[in-house]
Amino acid sequence: MAPISTAGLQPAQIVEKCIAENKVMIFSKSFCPFCHKVKDLFKSLNVPYEVLELDLVENGSEIQGALLEKSGQRTVPNVYISGEHVGGADDTFATHARGDLMKLVNKAAHSYDYDLVVIGGGSGGLAASKEAANLGAKVAVCDFVQPTPRGTTWGLGGTCVNVGCIPKKLMHQAAILQEGLKDSREYGWETPESITHDWNKMVEAIQNHIGSLNWGYRVALRDKKVDYLNAYATFVDDHTLKTVDRRGKEKTITADRILLATGGRPRYPDIPGAKEHCITSDDIFSLSYAPGKTLLVGASYISLECAGFLAGLGYDVTVMVRSILLRGFDQQMAERIGTYMEKHGVKFIRGAVPSAIEQVEEGSPGLLKVTAQTTEGEEVVGEYNTVVVAIGRDPCTASIGLDKLDINLAKSGKVVVDEREQTSVPHIYAVGDIIEGGHELTPVAIQAGETAGQASLRQRHTADGLR
Repeated sequence: MAPISTAGLQPAQIVEKCIAENKVMIFSKSFCPFCHKVKDLFKSLNVPYEVLELDLVENGSEIQGALLEKSGQRTVPNVYISGEHVGGADDTFATHARGDLMKLVNKAAHSYDYDLVVIGGGSGGLAASKEAANLGAKVAVCDFVQPTPRGTTWGLGGTCVNVGCIPKKLMHQAAILQEGLKDSREYGWETPESITHDWNKMVEAIQNHIGSLNWGYRVALRDKKVDYLNAYATFVDDHTLKTVDRRGKEKTITADRILLATGGRPRYPDIPGAKEHCITSDDIFSLSYAPGKTLLVGASYISLECAGFLAGLGYDVTVMVRSILLRGFDQQMAERIGTYMEKHGVKFIRGAVPSAIEQVEEGSPGLLKVTAQTTEGEEVVGEYNTVVVAIGRDPCTASIGLDKLDINLAKSGKVVVDEREQTSVPHIYAVGDIIEGGHELTPVAIQAGETAGQASLRQRHTADGLR
């Protein structure tokens, strides 16, 4: 901390100058144990502060007298935050215990509607919003799911909760139960030889569970006093967002800091009939009918996971692979996974990509004709009730107005960030599946969200002139 310049100032002027120019100002004495405790508190909260040691300045006694005139308190420590008098050590710790200390620290020094607006209500966005709210910021979350070509949409919580990890593991568990029932006969259980599975009952139970999670996230935001806007947000400028809800109602909001946490969505192949007749992982977990004979296009982990639980539930399953399984993973293990899946009833079409999807029969499910081309130039034709495409995911960055900002994007459309999740626009951050070079994993997004929620406020402290 640089010494406070007091030359030529009267004691009362020194007090006013210190309070006005510093977000957190501590009038202290270097030997005072209570002063040390207060300083240690702000250090533990990673909050910068300025201190004037009254026993080390020439007119310390006169300054202390001026403090008495201003605050009614002569003793030290004497703490001011954002121009407001907090008081001594007991007062400061009591304010912290009530949860009000960080609210004072982060009291807005701007005219925007919010300290932080988060675009995206997935794992990273929710973590960031709650962390920032814990630090006293005024926060809003904008979350709106664009329907899939099949019209599928979902609630708050992001990919993992709604169309990823949670429903996938529940369907996988349903598939495991079938094997458990068969194995149980060897352990004395008299289970029937013929068993059936009710797809609709399983989907209903899974969607009810997801619905309870959606509600829990909304309650958590409300408890943190975070505004939840079920609206699609696009940039007007680097501090202004236009939001549009499902009824088409527009609203403009402004923010000092903005966090991008929009996630990604499945990619469709650029072939005739793909979007008209195929589904993706965004659709399968809430599919209103049993999928029947199913083709999965792609050899990603999403494709193989879906193939695994569908086969386990008793469906005829085929995976169409362009080249190798699980690109980017250890190939010895990838091939072992493929061999295991084949032994458990999953068929593979190797070295082929679809070139057209046609509807043969309508229905739920209907019947689709899939034409594919092999790497040798041969044509492969098959008929399936359901085709699931899982050939990769694209970041949701193309339609939120980033072209209006000077934000660096990779060729993939992902956002380039530094180690603090900060983009090339200093007050805009990004976390989760949309960042270049990041790991598309929920725990990573949560940790990054918390880091970004903290960093965005600390950066403002620096901008406000804190040392």
